[in-house]
Amino acid sequence: MMLYTNEHWLQDDWDNFKGSLKTLLKSSEATVCFTKKDGTERVMRCTLNPDFLPLPKVDESKVATKPERKKSDTSLAVYDLDAQSWRSFVITSIKNVKA
Repeated sequence: MMLYTNEHWLQDDWDNFKGSLKTLLKSSEATVCFTKKDGTERVMRCTLNPDFLPLPKVDESKVATKPERKKSDTSLAVYDLDAQSWRSFVITSIKNVKA
């Protein structure tokens, strides 16, 4: 299944797309093609499925002092299955998603 985006979407369209993409990634993997901030195209195989995510590292000395990160409305953090690392991209930079 291939999902394409449209540069003329309204913000509600992008919000709905982001929600659908998160739902997809929580249950499986997908290949996302997007434009990086430097203008180059990137293709990334990624997921949010807990079965593929690394166990969180907990440093007890930093738990109380580490400020909570603000969640972005414009980007999505995903786990890159090839790099075995967390990455993020701006939702409106996505060209297509292959599930």
